[in-house]
Amino acid sequence: MTIKEVEQMTGLTRSNIRFYEKEKLICPKRNENNGYREYSNEDVESIKKIAYLRTLGISIEDILKLLNKDADLYTVVKKQRRILEKQISELQSAKVLCERMLSSKDKISYQELEVEQYITNLQDYWKENKNVFKLDSVRFFYMWGGNITWITLTIICFLVAVFSIGGLPAQIPVQWSNGIGSSFADKKFIFAFPAACVMIKFALRPVIWNRLRMSVMRSEDITNFFAFG
Repeated sequence: MTIKEVEQMTGLTRSNIRFYEKEKLICPKRNENNGYREYSNEDVESIKKIAYLRTLGISIEDILKLLNKDADLYTVVKKQRRILEKQISELQSAKVLCERMLSSKDKISYQELEVEQYITNLQDYWKENKNVFKLDSVRFFYMWGGNITWITLTIICFLVAVFSIGGLPAQIPVQWSNGIGSSFADKKFIFAFPAACVMIKFALRPVIWNRLRMSVMRSEDITNFFAFG
């Protein structure tokens, strides 16, 4: 079956399914004639299982271990329950502090906030919330490392376009079928690539960051996030 049919059967988006494939969680076969992916009923069942485990916050790494039979489901779920219990405890503690701050008679302000009024031992409190600071550190590297990466990529694409455009024919292929150009555009189309880099950086990347940030907060999988970010 096609990926569109898989979308309809599972209720998941194409990007989710492609991501699972990229991470080697599923390996659909390809049609020998046209090279298109062909998903089996087993692939569909695997996709549903993977998506369900992801909603529990189980990491990609642990799911891979399950697929490779390097771990059993009971142990993985038990481990995830401990993680969730810890997260619930941390959230409850944060809720208590919020309630204490809101219980004061007067409205609180940032300028008048005294942290020691709510926390007796700051060092222990920072250690208890180290995952928050890990997330901040990941965000720092994401922002600065990411900027360098995208600026470099944009400049390279632009320079390649500038130095290549003179030697290109008036019309260049933008789509191929069986090794033959099936769709053509003006050669200035090559400048669409650096433009796309700018669009992704300023329009799409903040959305992607927010989704990844929520994923990190749910699963505590900083390592995987940094690898994909």
